[in-house]
Amino acid sequence: MAENGHPERRREAFFGRLKGPKLRQHQVELIETRLPQLRVDVTQPAPADLALLFPAPVERFRLEIGFGGGEHLLHRSGEDSRCGFIGVEPFVNGMAKLLSALDDAPRENVRLFDDDATLLLDWLPDASLDAVDLNYPDPWPKKKHFKRRFVNAKNLDRFARVLKPGGIFRFASDIDTYVDWTLRHVAEHPAFEWTARRPADWHEPFEGWPGTRYEAKAIREGRRPAYLTFRRLEG
Repeated sequence: MAENGHPERRREAFFGRLKGPKLRQHQVELIETRLPQLRVDVTQPAPADLALLFPAPVERFRLEIGFGGGEHLLHRSGEDSRCGFIGVEPFVNGMAKLLSALDDAPRENVRLFDDDATLLLDWLPDASLDAVDLNYPDPWPKKKHFKRRFVNAKNLDRFARVLKPGGIFRFASDIDTYVDWTLRHVAEHPAFEWTARRPADWHEPFEGWPGTRYEAKAIREGRRPAYLTFRRLEG
């Protein structure tokens, strides 16, 4: 068993560093006290109904993988109180930032996971999620590192298993090679279809999109973000 209580298993190398600048004392306290209250415990059997993970009544379930500083997760969970959100972020500083925001604006429809997202995906019940968000994932831009990109055949299989028929997988990135990579891999997977209907669709932000600091940085540096939406097919 790993120190954080999660099953001991080799990480699948989709993310880099786990800790950045030194945390403030209040952030350390939140990591030590608040995170255990919000953390999804994958050492226990998954509930047949994910609503049991949340103290608030929820009807839908949405997973965000790699939420960074949590801006998107905080916004979405605030606008849709009937949706249960699970946010994954192994980077300690990003988790601390979101916990600080939740300390100021609590959400009963948010649960968190601070380890490899594949552990959580393998724990979730079949057809339990309505949506999966993957916003500005680590692009691993060097060709020799492409195998570390989170979008791959194995993880698309995982998405296909946990998404309900008609469920949505959203992907946002400012890296052209990763956008092309994602389009190609999803096109090769039989469980998904790209929902774009006209050429401009993939450059228009998702409905209700609040923007993120990563996106703002990309635009400042002259990179045009892409927003891809894929639907889980029936069967």
